[in-house]
Amino acid sequence: MEQSIFIDVLASLQKLFIGYIPAAILGSFIGYLIGINGTVYQICRRIFQIPHSIPPIALLPIMLLIFRDNEPAVVIVIFLGTLWAVIINTAIGMQHFHRQNRKFRVAIFHLFHALKVGIWVAWFTVIAIEMLIGSKGLGFLAWNAYKIGNNTALIQAILYICVLGTLLDQFLDYMGYLLAQIVTDGKKSTE
Repeated sequence: MEQSIFIDVLASLQKLFIGYIPAAILGSFIGYLIGINGTVYQICRRIFQIPHSIPPIALLPIMLLIFRDNEPAVVIVIFLGTLWAVIINTAIGMQHFHRQNRKFRVAIFHLFHALKVGIWVAWFTVIAIEMLIGSKGLGFLAWNAYKIGNNTALIQAILYICVLGTLLDQFLDYMGYLLAQIVTDGKKSTE
């Protein structure tokens, strides 16, 4: 049983990172570019809110029609869901950065908030997709346990989902804190 859960954990994390990492990088960059100009921000915020308002899981049938294969369809759905969340939250953060006298700690806080929102959207999407069309992963494990009436396996899968989600969130919190400390210590040493 433990080996099976380990494989399911790896399957879920693989989907997560393949979709999340490129979306986080591209979304941060686009969000930065949008956020540095107030007019561009006002225009793009409204435009990007349209795709952002679509729950990523709703895109799954369209992506399955386009790609006709589960793996690329799943990755694109995770990528798109994460992308819009990171773009919008990074752009908002850049606007706060400019309003608060360009304090880098503010920029770091908002960037990592955007990355945390993105990881939450990506993780939620991974689990939901695995419940719908998965053959492995923690979402599949939880749904399969429910279908066969194995309450112990169901609770165990949910606990793994919770623990991994919390660890991912805490990791980003810690990285943001470290980066903010480096920036603050760097400023102190140059004064």
